Amino acid sequence: MSTSFAKTLLLPLTLALALAAGCGGSDGGGEPQDDAGTPPPEENLNPCLGPASVTHAADPFADRIVSFTPGAGAGFGQDLCPSVVLGSPEGTGTANGSLHVLSLGNGGSIVLEFTDTVAVNGPGVDFIVFENAFARAGGGTFAEPGRVAVSEDGVTWSERSCAVSDEAGGYPGCAGVKPVFASSTNGVSATDPDAAGGDAFDLDDFPSPPARVRFVRITDSGVNSYLAPSGGFDLDAVAVVNGAPLTGPAP
Repeated sequence: MSTSFAKTLLLPLTLALALAAGCGGSDGGGEPQDDAGTPPPEENLNPCLGPASVTHAADPFADRIVSFTPGAGAGFGQDLCPSVVLGSPEGTGTANGSLHVLSLGNGGSIVLEFTDTVAVNGPGVDFIVFENAFARAGGGTFAEPGRVAVSEDGVTWSERSCAVSDEAGGYPGCAGVKPVFASSTNGVSATDPDAAGGDAFDLDDFPSPPARVRFVRITDSGVNSYLAPSGGFDLDAVAVVNGAPLTGPAP
């Protein structure tokens, strides 16, 4: 039995305490949560809007939060906005769900913009969405699937089909399903689909995808694999795998 698998069977006490005390706990059904159950005042969500918090060189990560429409239970991580969903993911592997996330809430939605490097349709995986799914002790994962859509202009969208009713099959086409291994500190590249973890997307799987993807929209499906209430999809980051420099004026 591998070390990582053994950790999966025994969910770390520190994570369980953090999730119970700081992130909403559970309803007594025996399944932990990884996000807040009580939303903050509506005005406290404002920091999640606006430009990136720092000026940086061109990189493969999202650069700006265009819009955030919170659902019920949203708000965990909003005090770290906007940087919490911009830049590298901070994955913690199969046994732990990262707390470096923004909870969208049930049915909540967020739109991210790439202002330097955009995704294009190349061979294989074109971009990766990182949430904080982690392994169940008895098999499977704690997942909060979300629907993913892409756009070049932020107006016309192409949405990937997301099988939210197929938990046994791993929610095909959805984000928020697979554990994340890449982080800014462990040397695992967020643009390597074979190592990064997260949920990989090929633009060939989207109906009539745009030539270049400047905007990514993620919407919580309202479905999860918990026995307890959930704060919805927990966004960590989005990374471009097949990318090109953004050229020409913004629309």
